[in-house]
Amino acid sequence: MEQVIHDAKDRLGMYGKKTILFIDEIHRFNKSQQDYLLPFVEDGTVTLIGATTENPYFEVNSALISRSVIFELRPLSAEDIRTLIHRAVYDKKKGMGAYGAEIDGDAEEFLADLSGGDARRALNAVELAVLTTDPGPDGRIRITMDVARECIQKRAARYDKKGDNHYDTISAFIKSMRGSDPDAAVYYLARMLSAGEEPAFIARRIMICASEDVGNADPNALVVAVNCSLACERLGMPESQIVLAQAAEYVAAAPKSNTAVESIGRAMDTVARTGSLPIPPYLQDAHYGGASKMGRGIGYQYAHLYEDHYSGQQYLPDALKDSSFYEPSENGYEEQIRRRLGQLTGKEKYFKKESLRQREDG
Repeated sequence: MEQVIHDAKDRLGMYGKKTILFIDEIHRFNKSQQDYLLPFVEDGTVTLIGATTENPYFEVNSALISRSVIFELRPLSAEDIRTLIHRAVYDKKKGMGAYGAEIDGDAEEFLADLSGGDARRALNAVELAVLTTDPGPDGRIRITMDVARECIQKRAARYDKKGDNHYDTISAFIKSMRGSDPDAAVYYLARMLSAGEEPAFIARRIMICASEDVGNADPNALVVAVNCSLACERLGMPESQIVLAQAAEYVAAAPKSNTAVESIGRAMDTVARTGSLPIPPYLQDAHYGGASKMGRGIGYQYAHLYEDHYSGQQYLPDALKDSSFYEPSENGYEEQIRRRLGQLTGKEKYFKKESLRQREDG
């Protein structure tokens, strides 16, 4: 790299010619190597063109990114790939038409589909098919579906455990479960497993979704997710894929509630704003000598001594006695939780608007 920069400086100083520096797979350059290029990009010694199959915002230094124009090259459409395949087979100047080959329509469509938008993969398959297939009685090489299958054995999974394909796929998986689409969830699960993703990683995401997006609307979702994680540890692949599918489908199909996320968020904000407010003395620990002299534990109402095992005592600090953190939804089991808390406490937040009007009318 130093020699390239040295030559670029000489070329600019002696002849006034600028240098275009093309770096393929620039994500393989470490931070120090990328930092080395920065001043020469800034002063115009080189015009840098970097190519990467990864998300540059993840893999390239922010300083280089800020001085660059980013172009995203998307996969080719199946129709574009079919055009390239047809040209490769029949065009005598730009393709392999001189070999006298022909390709069946279903084989052409098959190769276009399995190439995954990668022209190189499709053309390699065509080249292999033409060069390894014997001509028929008419002297023509015929690329049939069977030949196509032999020449493109398996679709390459566009997935890197450290790249953006990894993050995009797990994001789609989680959002599919959150969006109650078990079909999409199990599809993205299959993509991750086919690419070699660790079952433990997937199981952790299912556990998070079971609590974050299902919560108390179906408390059993977390039980299923945790047991899925434990089962994956004990089973290994390929059996773990069945357990993961069961858990993902259960979480996707379960009623949804994000009240756990909202309640802990509100509580954390309150703690950050108010600090450690005094805990009511009757709630403080009284299991030590002299506690009663300090008023600890005096006045505590043991809930099990009261009707419905509910005393109605205040548990929040005085400054927060009217605060509301957990507000159950009306989905799934959480509807029962909301209704029970409403019956016990009489607090309006646990009643539907219709129920409130009925109470007022009554």
